[in-house]
Amino acid sequence: MITLARRGRMLAVLLTGQVMASMDGSIVSVAAQTIREDLRADGAAIQLIVSGYLLTTGVLLVTCARIGDVIGHRRAFLLGLGWFTTASLLCGLAPTATVLVLARIAQAAGAALLTPQIFALIVQHFDGAARRRAIGVYSMVLALGVALGQVIGGLVAGADLFGLSWRPIFLVNVPIGLVVAVAGRRVLPGSRTDGQARLDPAGVALLTAAMTALTAPLIFGQDQGWPAWAWASLAGGVALLAGFAGYETRARHPLLDPAALRPAGVRPGLAACWIVMGCYTVFLLTLTLHLQGALGYSPLRAGLAFVPYALGFGALSLTWSRYPRRLRDALPVAGPLAFAAGAGLLALRWHEVASVPLLMLAGAGHAAGYSPLIARITSLVEPRLASAISALNATGPVLAGVTAVAGLGSVYFAAPTSADGLRRVTVAVAVLLLIGTACAARVTLAQRRKDPAKKRYGGKRAPVSRR
Repeated sequence: MITLARRGRMLAVLLTGQVMASMDGSIVSVAAQTIREDLRADGAAIQLIVSGYLLTTGVLLVTCARIGDVIGHRRAFLLGLGWFTTASLLCGLAPTATVLVLARIAQAAGAALLTPQIFALIVQHFDGAARRRAIGVYSMVLALGVALGQVIGGLVAGADLFGLSWRPIFLVNVPIGLVVAVAGRRVLPGSRTDGQARLDPAGVALLTAAMTALTAPLIFGQDQGWPAWAWASLAGGVALLAGFAGYETRARHPLLDPAALRPAGVRPGLAACWIVMGCYTVFLLTLTLHLQGALGYSPLRAGLAFVPYALGFGALSLTWSRYPRRLRDALPVAGPLAFAAGAGLLALRWHEVASVPLLMLAGAGHAAGYSPLIARITSLVEPRLASAISALNATGPVLAGVTAVAGLGSVYFAAPTSADGLRRVTVAVAVLLLIGTACAARVTLAQRRKDPAKKRYGGKRAPVSRR
């Protein structure tokens, strides 16, 4: 049995790994110009350095989640952590842009291997209220890692530590990774492997091709004016994804067990989580562009402007598990509405004083629309399917984020002014969040049907008759 103290240390190790992987998705953005000048990189290389990380992780997450089933989640986490740390060192020492591109792809592969194991290990080794609290903290780290990467990237790159310019944004991962690896070997419990689990090469090939075909045009198509290859790739990706879904129902060793999607409420719940995370990604991007492009904020100041958002998100993520059951049930429905209200009012007119409570409201709404909902989804499926839910929980937001940025980013750039673009994007975000609210409501109904006794007795099970 795992003690409470060991659970705390275990969670600290897992979430530190998640912070490292999440931050490196965005930490390069603020240092891109410095990297370009130092390595004399062209625009294509910079785009690959910045976006190749997201593309690689999106393609590999489901496969890497399945690897955890095959070799054990603890072993996969530590292997991914070592891979990520080594690749970070190579990034920091890269002498040319080509080497940095290759090292970034390797770094993303390590992140793709370690991140799905985090949620799977939480589901396997935490239960009840402890699981809800752990998922709340995990959700906070997952969502805020991108914003934190921008802030820390600006601080580190601007400080020019030891005269190394941009290189410390990667090198900082090395000592942290070594400490986490040592601690992980001591505190992470051994995870049992499924003796019958296998990695299906045909499934891997189908999904890899589908995800590459979908994500590549979403990441690179907009900058190239949506050429014909982008639309052909998207159509091919949808066809390949449909083929993968059909293949998985017949596969002897499915890469993504379809059983994880069968319980009522899981599909709409995942859809709601993906919508909320996609809306967050595009809201973060467009508001940052508005602050820097129209209002003249520096990258660091723009990143710091989101601190109230982080506070609102963090406060609710850390406390919702202690709320009464009826309030917890209402959070996934009320959260997206609060997110939409805060973002909408901010888009009408940016004012630094008024932005603080509105950003806190949007952040709290984001947390309410994600953290309690993903905890509820995991309660609807068997623990043996933890890696499948982890893969969907990790891959869905990536795909939702790049889709939202590609689609609504075009809306922003097509507007006559930055303020008009921000308002148009916010209207679209509000509509999407209403759809997410409807999806979240379906999960609540599914859970009540699963345990009607709790509904009648205010969150407690029906009393047992003594007759």
